[in-house]
Amino acid sequence: MCGDMSAGAFEILMIRKFRPSDLQRVYEIEAQSFRDPYHPLFLINLYELYGETFLVAEVDRRVVGYVIARKVNSKGHIIAIAVDPGFRCRGIGRALMLAVEEELKKMGVIELWLEVRASNTRAMRFYRRLGYSEKEVLKGYYNDGEDAVVFKKHIL
Repeated sequence: MCGDMSAGAFEILMIRKFRPSDLQRVYEIEAQSFRDPYHPLFLINLYELYGETFLVAEVDRRVVGYVIARKVNSKGHIIAIAVDPGFRCRGIGRALMLAVEEELKKMGVIELWLEVRASNTRAMRFYRRLGYSEKEVLKGYYNDGEDAVVFKKHIL
């Protein structure tokens, strides 16, 4: 859960496009956030494919979170989102999601989807608060056999 949200308040939050110089920091956040983190080479590959929708959040010029998405026809797929554990519960994840949704909307996307581990109830609450709803369960989706819950949202 979230700790004291007033501790370590920040002055400036900026959302911008990922740059290759952000790779080490993004990978650190990835490794702190996921059981099976994406390899740095895969993250660079995602940047090369989806640079317009690979965004980072900076606080006082330090990358503290990121989101990666892609456009598939008229749909958008949120591939990954993570925030440094020391900066969670401060609206950074929400800001990243809203920013990437806006980028996808500009590209003609009308519906978004994402997958989340069935055990990650905290993330599921986060997505519900952003207007996503559960649509299906993908059995054995993750490497360790855990199911994924698919969430969707219309953004007309």
